[in-house]
Amino acid sequence: MATTNMHNLTTLIKRLEAATARLEDIASSTIELPQAPPLGSELTSSPPVAFDAPTPPPPPQPTANATSAPVSDPLPESIEQFDAFINETVDGYVKLSKHLGGLVAEQASEVLRGFQAEREFLLLTTKARKPDLNGVEMNVYQDILKPINEALVSVTNIKEANRGSPVFAQLCAVAEGIMVLAWVTVDNRPWKHVEESLASAQFFGNRVLKEQKDKDPQQAEWVNAFYQVFRRLADYVKQHFHNGIPWNPKGRPAGEVMKSLSETTEVAPSAHTSQPGGLPPPPPPPGPAPVLDIQDEATASSRPKAGLDAVFSELNKGDQVTKGLRKVDKSEMTHKNPSLRAGSTVGGHDAPRGKSPAPGKKPKPESMRVKKPAKKELDGNKWIIENYDREPQPMEIEAAISHSILISRCNNTTIIVKGKANAVTIENSNRLSLIVDTLVSTVDVIKSQNFALQILGTVPTVMMDQVDGGQIYLSNESSSTKIFTSKSSGINLNVAEGPEHDYVELPLPYQICSFYDPAKKDVVHEIVCHAG
Repeated sequence: MATTNMHNLTTLIKRLEAATARLEDIASSTIELPQAPPLGSELTSSPPVAFDAPTPPPPPQPTANATSAPVSDPLPESIEQFDAFINETVDGYVKLSKHLGGLVAEQASEVLRGFQAEREFLLLTTKARKPDLNGVEMNVYQDILKPINEALVSVTNIKEANRGSPVFAQLCAVAEGIMVLAWVTVDNRPWKHVEESLASAQFFGNRVLKEQKDKDPQQAEWVNAFYQVFRRLADYVKQHFHNGIPWNPKGRPAGEVMKSLSETTEVAPSAHTSQPGGLPPPPPPPGPAPVLDIQDEATASSRPKAGLDAVFSELNKGDQVTKGLRKVDKSEMTHKNPSLRAGSTVGGHDAPRGKSPAPGKKPKPESMRVKKPAKKELDGNKWIIENYDREPQPMEIEAAISHSILISRCNNTTIIVKGKANAVTIENSNRLSLIVDTLVSTVDVIKSQNFALQILGTVPTVMMDQVDGGQIYLSNESSSTKIFTSKSSGINLNVAEGPEHDYVELPLPYQICSFYDPAKKDVVHEIVCHAG
């Protein structure tokens, strides 16, 4: 009985081993890795598996913050309307300028650049607090205004560099009106500055209208489009910045905002940015393989050395450094032959020596120059006005008959002298505009460029010395004013005529032809007239 039971147990174990081996063979033949479906087909059924394997977790879906650019803050209404002003009004003027072409189109592109820079300035003021103009932040404020100032200077330089151009009146109209960009620096009623800039541009713009209205209607259309820029800008400033730009009292420092805006503008969208849910684009192709300039030692040593390598190479020769020098014969030595020393220009105390030229004096950089403070005061009977630069508002002086006025180093400034004064002297000033009522004596202008003088009452004499570029406007009362010029050029006299007081421009001569007349036995001087 025991033998039978043992036999049954052995048989059972063998059957279990065979069944286990069979199950293992079945499992190895039925479990397969899932295959990816071919492109363009859909997976209709899942592959058969023998066991319930755990399902791997799905790949994480890309979030909006990881695949898309950060959503920018909505633009303020003032910036949106300024964009509309540029895209409609300024762009209309630019398109007409491009149609005219030449210098007019070149100048218009700089005007557009100025308004675009002004747009960035306005956007910055919505995010930053106003810099302290009396502290260390003054330099930051100047850096913020630098793009606007560069466009303003470019427009003016185009006019100054093309004084003989047939479109000089058009260039002058734009150059006189471009100061409108300075409205962002005016704290009290900046729209008044816009209107005053329009009045400045109309002096030359109306001349273009008068001369071209019958010859070229497109010129008249261009002038009116330029005037429309001022009118639309004045309405915009009245609506959003009636009493100046408020900035953002809770904003960040202006320097930080300027840096962040410049980085946002300069960094363009990357070409490798992947779309949401898609695969990243392939990397760019590799560049050309580097070319190695492998040379043997003999070739490398045969090349001549230059610079300090050549100097040290010669010094390393030791005693051989003088091997290549030629031995000088005694007959060629000047210290042993007085005859050679007498005619030599090299050695000896008797040889003539040329004076070495003095080194050229380089101008001091603007960053190292100390700017003198502006000054306006009445010292006894003399008004002293000096060191003013780019004053946004005209400066007024209430003068008496005993007062004399000295104006020195005042650039891009307008000064109004009210009342009857004694005399006015101007020196070393560029782009100064002076308006006077009545003077007892004279107006002296010395070493001043692009000077403008308007006389409302009477002035006996105007004396101009070393003046390059000037405009003098005489009223009906001052038509008898005498003008003396010396070493001056480019001066025009504008005389009011007719019941409407229209100005007529008359150029003053500055080129004289002199010759000797045998009949008169004297030198004759004649004014040179340029035709065309």
